[in-house]
Amino acid sequence: MRKFFFAALFASTYLSACGQQADTPPVVQQPQQPTQQANYYVDTARPSNQIEATYPYNISLRNAAGDTLNSATAFEKNGKPTVLMFWLTTCGPCRMELNAIKDKYAGWKQQADFNFYAISTDFPKNYPQFVSRVAEGGWGFPAYHDLNREFHLIMPGELNGLPQVFVLDKKGNIAYHTRKYAPGDEDKLFEELKKLN
Repeated sequence: MRKFFFAALFASTYLSACGQQADTPPVVQQPQQPTQQANYYVDTARPSNQIEATYPYNISLRNAAGDTLNSATAFEKNGKPTVLMFWLTTCGPCRMELNAIKDKYAGWKQQADFNFYAISTDFPKNYPQFVSRVAEGGWGFPAYHDLNREFHLIMPGELNGLPQVFVLDKKGNIAYHTRKYAPGDEDKLFEELKKLN
């Protein structure tokens, strides 16, 4: 009995010294909330069944000047074959292919009549890098940023693995498609283009 009394007295004294009652649960300190919120990507893409899946589509694009326009008006519907090249600013092979095409583009245009569009599928936060890349690229063809990242919802294979190039015939049907890049692929692309002229 005496042991029990001293144990109870010790516990009561200890808890009092800690500023807590014997029947009060201990206070747990909550971690402080971070003062800076993380940047989250908000998906603004429409469901695929609301996107026009045939050329010239109806997808919102932004150019390097900051203008927003619709692919239905940005892409020419002029009865010519069309090249759509999908790329990322962080993609090394994309940079290589764009540079290779840039070097040969003027010569290609002398031999064949076609439309060419370079479309960045970057997340919105990388739009400034898109602007810089277009400025330093000095390409002779139009470049656009897929504003809501919708092309991957309607293109075959969901644009898995970049760069990807689609050659559309005069009616807008896919006639040729490549994924990734190796030196010389641009020459194969042009051979396919010439077949459609």
